[in-house]
Parts: sequence; C-alpha cells; structure tokens
Amino acid sequence: MAIEKLFLSRTFLVGCVILLTQSPAVSAEGAFPGLVLRGLLETLGHPLKVTVMSCWGETDRLEVFKVLNERYLTCFVDDHISRFVEDINDHQTFLVVDLACPGTKQLLKSAGLLLFMKYRWLIVNSKFFVEDHPSEEDQVKYFEQSLADLSLLVSSEIFIFIKQTANNFSVNQIFKHFELAPFKVELFGSWIDGSFKDERNERVTSVRRLDLQGHTLQASMVVTNQETLQHLTDYKEKHIDTITKVNYILTNCLAAYMGAHVNYSVVSTWGYLNTTTGRWDGMIGELSQLRADLGASPLFFTADRVAVIEYVAMTSATRSKFIFRSPKLSFTENVFLLPFDDLVWMCIGGVVLLSSGLLVITGLAEWRVPLTADDPADATILRPSFRDTLLVIYGATCQQGASILPRSFAARTITLIAFLVLMFLYGCYSANIVALLQSPSTKIRTLEDLLASRLKFGVHDTVFNRYYFTHASEPTRQAIYERKIRQPDGSQSFIALEQGVDKIRNGLYAFHVEQGVGYKVISETYQEDEKCGLQEVQYLQVIDPYYAIQKNSSFKEHVKIGLFRLNEHGIQFRENANLYTKKPKCTGGGGKFVPVSLVDTEPAILVIVWGAGLSATVFTAELIWWKVYRWFQDWKGSRVIRMVH
Repeated sequence: MAIEKLFLSRTFLVGCVILLTQSPAVSAEGAFPGLVLRGLLETLGHPLKVTVMSCWGETDRLEVFKVLNERYLTCFVDDHISRFVEDINDHQTFLVVDLACPGTKQLLKSAGLLLFMKYRWLIVNSKFFVEDHPSEEDQVKYFEQSLADLSLLVSSEIFIFIKQTANNFSVNQIFKHFELAPFKVELFGSWIDGSFKDERNERVTSVRRLDLQGHTLQASMVVTNQETLQHLTDYKEKHIDTITKVNYILTNCLAAYMGAHVNYSVVSTWGYLNTTTGRWDGMIGELSQLRADLGASPLFFTADRVAVIEYVAMTSATRSKFIFRSPKLSFTENVFLLPFDDLVWMCIGGVVLLSSGLLVITGLAEWRVPLTADDPADATILRPSFRDTLLVIYGATCQQGASILPRSFAARTITLIAFLVLMFLYGCYSANIVALLQSPSTKIRTLEDLLASRLKFGVHDTVFNRYYFTHASEPTRQAIYERKIRQPDGSQSFIALEQGVDKIRNGLYAFHVEQGVGYKVISETYQEDEKCGLQEVQYLQVIDPYYAIQKNSSFKEHVKIGLFRLNEHGIQFRENANLYTKKPKCTGGGGKFVPVSLVDTEPAILVIVWGAGLSATVFTAELIWWKVYRWFQDWKGSRVIRMVH
C-alpha cells in the first residue's frame, strides 16, 4: 500500500493502475539496471509508457519507479496472466519482462503476433545482474535457447541486457529472419561508466535488417491466359495480363533489393469471398491461408478485403472505364435549337411580333386612303390583318419572300428592315447548323448520362469485370447491368477485347475495359481520324490497384520500403510506361466529314409529320363543319318553305 500511495501522490501520473501480485513477492536476484533502461528509452525517444510485467517485490519496483517515472508513465502488472491484453496506446508502450519469474514464459507465448508487431520488449533475467554473472557468450546462448520457440521475427523490437562488468552493459536486439532461421544478435547500444552510447549504424530497424540473406518468399500472381507465362519479361502481348506482367518484374526487383529469392504460384483469379464456405479463393485465399507472402498481382482496395490482407503501395496506376467514341451532337441534343441561346430566340420572336404589329397599324392607316389608278390590284396588296402580316413576316424569317406587299412607303420600309434583319439571322443560323451537324457531343460525362443515352454496351470478359458488374448494388450501376449488359434472352454482353474495340470504332458503342489494355489495341488498329473523340466514364467504385501482402507479415516494412525505392528510382514508372499504353492523341485534324443522317434531321422530319397531321386534322374539321353548316342551311330553308305553304 505504501507504493500505491507514492504513485498517487505524483500529480502528473494519470490513469496508471498498479497491480501487485496476489502471491508473495519475489525479490530480484540482483539490482535491476534502471539507469541502463532509462538510457535506452532516451535513445529510442518516443515510448511514453513503461509497463513492467514481473514478480518483483515492492522494493525492487520502487527502485525502478524512482528512475523512470520522472519522464515515463511507469506501471507494474502481474506476470501471472493467462493471455496478453493489448493496450490502446500500444505503439507508445515499452514492455519489460523477467525470465527469472515463473510466469514469463507463458506470458511471452500468449503474446503471439505482438512479439513482432506494435510493442517494444525488454527481456531480462535478473539472475544475471549479480556480481558472479555468466560470461557474455553464455548469457546470449541462454536467451537464444529460452526464446527459441517464440516468433521473434525480423520486424520485432526485442532488447536484451548483457552484463559485461559490474557497471558496464551491452544492449542487444535479438531476432530471426523467419521461423526456422537461427537467431541474429545485433548490438544496439552500450552502457559504459554511467552513459549510454548508441551503436546503431542505421536508426530505422527495417533498414538495418533489410537484407533477408537469401530467404525464399512465396508470391502468388494472377494469370488469366496461360500464354502470359511465356511473355512475362519480353514485352510481347502487352494487352494480356498487363498488370501481372508489370508487377512480376517489380516483384523480382523488390526481391533483389531485399536480398531474397521468390517462388511464384499461379492462380486464375484475384480472390473473392465464398459466402457459403466463408473462405476466400484465388490470390487472396493463398495470402489469408499463409501459403503466400506477396500478392504479385495488385488488386482493388475494398472494405471486405482489409481484414484478410495488407495493402502496401500502389504500383500500377490503371483503371477500367467505359470507352466510347463521342456520338454526334444530334444524338444528345436538338441541333435546330442550339444555334441561338434563349435570349436570341426571344429577340427574334419580338422582332416578328413587333414587325407584324407595326404593319397592321400602318395598314389600317393606308386603307383609309382610296386606291388610285397607279395602285396595284387588290390581290397583291397587304390588308390590315394581323394574320396576313404575321404570315408575311414568317415568310421573311424563312427567306421565302412574300406574295403581297403594303402600299405605303412607311409600311414598305418596315417590311424591308424586317427582311434585312431576318436575312442576317438566317445566315447565322444556317452556318451554325452546318457546324453543329459535324460536332461531337460532350454531354455524356457521368454514368447517369451514359445510362440515358442510346449507346449500346459491352464489357471486356475478365474475372473482375464479371464479379463487379453482377454484384453491383448502387442503383445506377445496377440499372446499367440490368438494362444494358444483361440481354432479354438471359445472355450477357461480356465479349472479347478485340471485338469490343472494333465496335467502339463503328460508333454508338460503350465498351468497359482497362484503359491501357484498350488503348493499346486502339492505337494499333484505328486510323488516325478514328482516334479522335474518344471519351471515358468511370464505372467501378474503387481506387487504383494496390500491391498486397500477407496480413500481419513481418516483412511489411521491408516490402513497403522496397516498393517506395522502386518508385523513387523510376523503375516502377519505366515498367508501367513499357507495358501500359496511354490514350492516343488525335492527329487526324479532328476527324473526317460525317454525312448527315436521319437522326440529324429528326426534328425537321417531326415538324413535317406533326404539321401534316395538324393540317389533316384542321381540314377534316373544316369539312365536317361545312357539311354540318350546309345541312343546317338546307333544313332551315325547307322549314321556311313549309311555313309559307
């Protein structure tokens, strides 16, 4: 209880619970070198909490507490725990255990993966701190034998104290490159005459241990075409399994950088979860079942995969998109309304109405004056009727002229100005129509636009395309699959690469394909003018593929550093540039002349059809009205005759 009161009296100590052992305390054989531990912690720099899991008595704990707690949050917990409990601040925690305590061996075994992940450990044997201590070689051999069955892998941070003389210690780190490898002991620092000396040649642990000394790594790669195995490094058939070919070369470079060998296994799919068995197949299955260390074919970053594999770095910036040639503007817009904006159309309507109104007003005035012998016949004179004047101005708008004209100079001036203004507008309109009929549409920019368009759809027949299209749940993407990909007869539009690219050439066809793969075939098979107007729309809701490794791998930092180095030195860029083709540039002068089709003239044809229908309807109504009127007149006349008689 005295120690408890001392802990609680320190105002800056918050949240540290001291658990004393239930069994009688055991004193350490020799005084624990607390100053050496403090020197080690100061060299490391960042641990904020020290947790000592031992069977030491209160006196020994108090001595260590006095040395450490001025700077570090220091706690003592029981070493007799059946399983290891992770700390929420584990990355800031330094653990100390004593092999002289009876429960330490079981504690270390229960720690499992945490021996080489997250925590830093100091493993000591307090029996070595006495004056009559074993030799340095015997101490090292003891630690190697005691820790032989533990996973102190290459990413571990395990420290041991080796006593040299009464006041001198060497601080070493012990690890092994893989499970069956012998232990490696590297000097970290020395405690000589009351000061700690950093003996490291490189501060970053993973860089110091980067050389795996010929260890063989197991890598899994996805191959969808067996011919790929014959062309992994010769840059032939670039459009087949491109991402695997790029990363096969990068994986070999990575292994050489780490001083390791690679043994490849080939699978046919990246890996998807079988909901029936709850197991993953393909490359993810090999990584999750610990049969592979590296995933040599990058894969998409999805939430369900994060729990079973470790994403490391993006090595291939490639995406799959819908690629299509921009359709003509008339496929998405009414080109007959595009030459002028809304304000111009309103002004044109105002000119027509104003001219018609002024002609009616001047007509009313001029018909008050009697006709003379010099005036033309009545049939060629414009009468003061808004219907007639509107028809004259409408004819001027369409550049069709007029069969009747006003008599007065004022009315003819109005007509002349109206014809002149409308002539300029007609010229501008006609010129714009010609240009618009040859213009491509840029309206299709999103999946919603693509779904609403009249384009046909196709998808490159690959494993991941089949999976993501058939499992789409977002409404727009699901509608694309249901209405555009899956045919009414039950078949699906998953087709070969060459077939889909050829359909893009013919137009009005959107093909979902990996960009670099599709553009490679396009660059080799299209004419220069056919490469113009290519558009893309993203479909998959994923980011660029990431290189993956086994979950909780001790090689994680090694692989990450190696891949970053490959990127920094340009090797990654070179391989991607050699195997992936960029979007071809349009060098054909914007494309060749496209003849006008029925789709272009559809609005004009609809005007004719609707006009003819309206004319027929009006004619029929007039005919019926005339016959009813004649019948009524005949009935009325016969009734008058009967009344007279």
